[in-house]
Amino acid sequence: MSEIVLMSDPKVAAIPVAECGERLVDVHRGGSLLVDARKQDPADAFMYLRESVSERLLKAQAMLPSHLRLLFVEGYRPPALQREYFEEYAGQLRAAHPDWSAEQIRSAASRYVSPPEIAPHSAGAAVDLTLADVEGRELDMGTRMNSDPEESEGACYTDAANISEEARANRRLLGTVLTAAGLVNYPTEWWHWSFGDRYWALITGKAKALYGPMEINSDG
Repeated sequence: MSEIVLMSDPKVAAIPVAECGERLVDVHRGGSLLVDARKQDPADAFMYLRESVSERLLKAQAMLPSHLRLLFVEGYRPPALQREYFEEYAGQLRAAHPDWSAEQIRSAASRYVSPPEIAPHSAGAAVDLTLADVEGRELDMGTRMNSDPEESEGACYTDAANISEEARANRRLLGTVLTAAGLVNYPTEWWHWSFGDRYWALITGKAKALYGPMEINSDG
């Protein structure tokens, strides 16, 4: 497995953002994507993405075999909620590893939850998703979505060895269509893909990110 660049790496935060002002759109529009409500929030913010990211998901969907669909689980995440998730997981790690430094905690936490100040979800640039059949039944991907590294013994890593051949093939298919549509994966989470954020810019060699963190009401 090649070396993984974590969200906490200073190289990610060093990427400047040239906010393009693109709007957030509801991925429910048109009914082309299956949308799961497990991450539902009071404002239904989870079902929003930047317009170009949403369009790329539709391109990826079109490349799948006719009996399969992308199952959208979470897109936009308000900055306050992102901070809550990060601090909660960091607290769990702190309790489990009282000897770890603050930097060790931050780095380990970023395997599973992005630091709030650079979070792709809060920019509307990232999506958590999986594969399902046309009835919405999820395919075997090796772990449940949002399984952390401790719970899954590292099987949540996209290129994990401790998963079945079927799960590996399903992950490969998901990655093939999303990569072809221009998204990049966060290698510690097989379900997390993004476009236009700082992590995407770093991985693809772009000088600047297109999207920075925003509040849902900034779309007007």
